[in-house]
Amino acid sequence: MKGKKMKTTMKVTLALLALGLAAFAAPAQDNGAPPDGGPPGGGPDGPRHHRPPPLPLLLALDVNHDGIIDSNEIANASAELLTLDKNGDGQLTPDEYLPPRPKDAPDNFRPPPSPLIEALDVNHDGIIDANEIANAPAELRTLDKNGDGQLTRDEYCPPPPRRGMGNPPDGGNPPGGGDPSDSGPPGPPPNQ
Repeated sequence: MKGKKMKTTMKVTLALLALGLAAFAAPAQDNGAPPDGGPPGGGPDGPRHHRPPPLPLLLALDVNHDGIIDSNEIANASAELLTLDKNGDGQLTPDEYLPPRPKDAPDNFRPPPSPLIEALDVNHDGIIDANEIANAPAELRTLDKNGDGQLTRDEYCPPPPRRGMGNPPDGGNPPGGGDPSDSGPPGPPPNQ
């Protein structure tokens, strides 16, 4: 009888111990806040790791969605681009080839320039017209840096923003004052 009571006591003790450990482990779960204790989703400037939606242009060109625009997809680029022409006017306007503007974006929001758009919009007027669509395969091939006949992410995506080159992330003057243009290696001139 004494052994049975001891087994029951041991089971109850172990069960309570397991429940107690679970109660202590629950608050240790990730609540989505950054590791420095800031608010979930980032700081006052918005999410820290927000990735913009993919370009509809890229989704149309990369038909098999493997992240590579292969030689067949390049060859068929003109036909695939026309699938984005919502109003059937034979040309693509930014509302047809860019993703929708994020809801919380500031009024002056502009997505980063895309090498795909820059290659296809030869005259840089913001509209990919019928002639540019017809010449799309040839223009896309100009992005093929290594000449392998296909476009990989490093060839069709914009370069990541330059950070850590002496400029603070907010674009202000570097620590200690001075001219921010003197705080790193020269880069490309800004787009006008």
